[in-house]
This record gives sequence, C-alpha cells and structure tokens, in this order.
Amino acid sequence: MPRVKRGSKRREKRKKILSLAKGYFLTKGKLYRSAQQAIDRAGNFAYVGRRRKKRDFRRLWIIRINAAARAHEISYSQFIAGLKRAGVDLDRKTLADIAARDEAAFAALVATARAAAPSAPAPGSAKPSPAPSPSA
Repeated sequence: MPRVKRGSKRREKRKKILSLAKGYFLTKGKLYRSAQQAIDRAGNFAYVGRRRKKRDFRRLWIIRINAAARAHEISYSQFIAGLKRAGVDLDRKTLADIAARDEAAFAALVATARAAAPSAPAPGSAKPSPAPSPSA
C-alpha cells in the first residue's frame, strides 16, 4: 500500500482541537496532546451536566410546588395525587411557574386537587386517635 502522510486533514483536526481548548490553562490550551485530553475530559463533564440539569430543575420545581402547596395546607403528594385524579394534566414546570406567579390560579388548583382526593380531611382538622388495644 502507498504511504499516506495525511497532509491538511491532520492540520485541520489539530486546529479544531486547539480551537476547542482556547482559553484553557497553560499547556492545555497550547499543546495538542494535553489539549486533546482536556477536551475529552470537558466533553465527559458536559455530557453528564446536560443530564444533571434535568434532574436539578425537576427538584427545584418540586420544592417550589411543595412550598406553595403547604402554604395552602396540603402536602405535595396529596396535591399531585388529587390533580391526577381530577385529570389535570400540567407538568411540574408549569405548576411551579403558576405557584410562583399566580396565587389565585394555584389556589384554584389546590381546590380541584382537594375535591378529587378520596375522603380528604378538612384543613386544620385533627387526625383521629387510634383505638386503644385491649390488654388481657
């Protein structure tokens, strides 16, 4: 087979890697091998970060919804279960936005969730104490 020296392809590849590593500290932005390692590492962190971001935002939305729900004397789980039973199909992002921006609309959603919940106790009512067990 004939010898292939790669020519411009090698230069283009190296130029691309070094441009991606622009601004990195010391040799990581100047020398090809260390730039390539730094780019690979950064790419792995970026990949993981894109997936983490989805998790983090979902957690934030749940925290916001829970805080607003507890202000209306209902727990997050009861609120979500009530909405599902009522057939309200809003995602957590939208619910968190409504909770933060529109108090009246969120109160209406809480009322809907309460109405759909099976035998929901009235807010502020005490739970019945368990019957004492007979001792023999």
